[in-house]
Amino acid sequence: MKIDRLSGQNALDQMRPGERLSSEAKSETIGASFARALQSLSEMEHRSDSMLSQLAAGDDVDIHQVMINLEETDISFRIALGIRDRLVEAYREIMRMSV
Repeated sequence: MKIDRLSGQNALDQMRPGERLSSEAKSETIGASFARALQSLSEMEHRSDSMLSQLAAGDDVDIHQVMINLEETDISFRIALGIRDRLVEAYREIMRMSV
């Protein structure tokens, strides 16, 4: 399984030492990172579904590779759910704060 960096050429990579990001740039960076991560998860799920369909149709597919792809997708999905749960928990904590 290939693990890519969450951030490519974005605002963080283009910063000079000591420079600070604006809150708008931070939200764009985080949003873009999550969008790429979800797109990657979607592609993994599509590839696993495709291989599983080929196996069910009787095509010549290595069952070991099918199982490896299914487990990679399952792990990635569980990680995405964990991230979502943490974000929701952080949002709720912020909403409970008194100003």
